[in-house]
Amino acid sequence: MLRFKYRLWRAADALFGFVVRGAFALLRLLGPDFGPRLGAFLARNLGPLTSANRIGRENIAGAFPEKGEAERAAILREAWDNLGRVACEYVHMDRIWDFDLERPEAGHITASPETIALYNRLRDDGKPAIVFSAHLANWELPAIAAAKHGIESAVLYRTPNSPAVAKEILRLRQDSMGTLVAAGMSAPFKLAKALERGRHIGMLVDQRFGRGPRIEFLGRPAFANPLLAQLARRFDCPVHGARAIRLPGGRFRLELTEEIALPRDAEGLIDVGGATQAMNDVIAGWVREHPGQWLWMHRRWR
Repeated sequence: MLRFKYRLWRAADALFGFVVRGAFALLRLLGPDFGPRLGAFLARNLGPLTSANRIGRENIAGAFPEKGEAERAAILREAWDNLGRVACEYVHMDRIWDFDLERPEAGHITASPETIALYNRLRDDGKPAIVFSAHLANWELPAIAAAKHGIESAVLYRTPNSPAVAKEILRLRQDSMGTLVAAGMSAPFKLAKALERGRHIGMLVDQRFGRGPRIEFLGRPAFANPLLAQLARRFDCPVHGARAIRLPGGRFRLELTEEIALPRDAEGLIDVGGATQAMNDVIAGWVREHPGQWLWMHRRWR
């Protein structure tokens, strides 16, 4: 019976994967502009019908108690819009990434001269570095930007529950993001090995991690992932923040921070709890700057 159930599950997953590949092919035909607009329309109208909408509404109310209901509703609506766009941008990242150093304002991607210079410095300084990011705007772009600038990096990612979908997502990502490291028991060792080899590592650190230290995030206590802080303590290497900001017209602005000054303990080593708080403080500032571009629909404060 167990073998039969397993085979049935594999067959259903394969069928689901076939449907996903078909949907991706259709989105590819719709193009990098119309496809994300369609995704935004569907998410804005269908997202509020789901249980995740209540989670998002409660999270926004807790983070912005000073805002009125209309302001909070507008943030949530924009968050659904952003999520719909991200979902439909997956298949178009090769077209969306059209950054031209000679014409930095001409395409979908733009960045300041300071950010470009910092990317080049990270590539050429011969030192390992840690880069944290968050589920803001299109959160795939910081990793793509590093790879496009020739920065050797290992990027942690969460594997979808469906093996067929995971395979398809990996196919879309693998040629544009450097070395991909699946989240799991071996991930910390693989990231540490990358730092030992002088490479850069990247990770999204804004979701709940129940086994991590308790910090303050957007004015409320929350548990956070300390992995990057632990690696920073071990290797004493620079830590930077990276983000994309969604602009009108399907465009994005990339930003990379200078090295973050992390608190240290009495022995002069990076303090893991304090460093985790410092990284999340940067992310909280980003969220307050563009609240409609963050992924509110998850239980960050369980």
